Amino acid sequence: MTRISGFYNLPQPERARKVAELTQLDPASLAALDGSAGLTAEQADHMIENVIGTHNLPLGVAVNFLVNGREVLVPMAIEEPSVVAGASFMAKLARAGGGFHTSSSEPQMIGQMQIVDLVDVYSARLALLEQKSRILEIANGIDPIIVKLGGGARDFEVRIIEDSPIGKFLVLHLIYDTRDAMGANAINTATEKLSPLVEEITGGRVHLRILSNLADRRTARARATFLTSELAFEGYTGEQVRDGIIAAWAFAAADPYRAATHNKGIMNGVDAVVLATGNDWRAIEAGAHAYAARSGRYTSLSTWRKDAQGNLVGTLEMPMAVGTVGGATRVHPTARAALKLMQVQSARELAEIITAVGLAQNVAALRALATEGIQRGHMSLHARQVAVAAGAVGNEIEAVARQLVSDKTVRIDHAEQVLARMRG
Repeated sequence: MTRISGFYNLPQPERARKVAELTQLDPASLAALDGSAGLTAEQADHMIENVIGTHNLPLGVAVNFLVNGREVLVPMAIEEPSVVAGASFMAKLARAGGGFHTSSSEPQMIGQMQIVDLVDVYSARLALLEQKSRILEIANGIDPIIVKLGGGARDFEVRIIEDSPIGKFLVLHLIYDTRDAMGANAINTATEKLSPLVEEITGGRVHLRILSNLADRRTARARATFLTSELAFEGYTGEQVRDGIIAAWAFAAADPYRAATHNKGIMNGVDAVVLATGNDWRAIEAGAHAYAARSGRYTSLSTWRKDAQGNLVGTLEMPMAVGTVGGATRVHPTARAALKLMQVQSARELAEIITAVGLAQNVAALRALATEGIQRGHMSLHARQVAVAAGAVGNEIEAVARQLVSDKTVRIDHAEQVLARMRG
């Protein structure tokens, strides 16, 4: 289903119609996707404060994705050229190796409670652990709806912070299953309502009480095999491309300066889907980069190697706290339509697809860097933006863009010259 021949070359309205046909989108969802019935200023006024209007991003669809044997069309909201194309192309190559194989952990988030002004942190810690059953029982009475849906408080742990500018204090981690919600509101409410009980047990004072965005108990994993024969192109053998990708990954694994840009490439794909589905991309970014530094040194989120048959194998594991209920995912018309388009059944499935897109985007960037350089493909797609910036309209845009690419000079001054010649 997602192998749509010539999708890139179809006119925009035809692309939208094709996607709606394949995913059985209703007219209202299609209207939300094409912008004719998206978020209104009135709706936005109820979402945040001081609203003066709305701000749109291009919404593209990544094709070719096969995730756990299921065909998936992936909506991506992003302004950067080459991201949707790169992810789609590598998803196409991954199909020969079986597509993307994904899994995820239970949707357990961490709520943190900072306990200060303690006479004896060690005794206070044990006192909390002795009352575990009581604390968890009370925690599960705070939100009976989420408990009815199968979520709620699962466990807690108590850490001693030994060395801080204010001396020793305790941190209680409430482990909370949020089901198909991202869960920030549920967790923050639980930690706030538990504070008096925790103070009673410890004799201290609960200061901060809020979720942690380092959701290392709520991770998603993706794996894909790229056949060496599929990697060859334009004078590069499959082995050259494979080894180049592995060497480029090794650079990121060893050097934090390279790792920052390497992981940014992963997040190009991840954030675009998170944005399209109305989830909190800032939380995902914070968790991803903290996770990349969990060993004490910032490094690559992904790994790349060759298997026994000599094929390229990539893996990606990262925190992925996304939801399909609550928040903007249910308020924003375009986010609702994007979720319908993906046909996901749970937050875990959404998290797994997003991670697969991150892996695809990662290998797309590494393939370009390890062979022809990042600029060739990127600038070819960027040429249209430059043409528009130079004043091109209608059919002029593609004509100017083609000339810029042909001249290998994708700059606004050159675009203005090309446009002047065309009009002259």
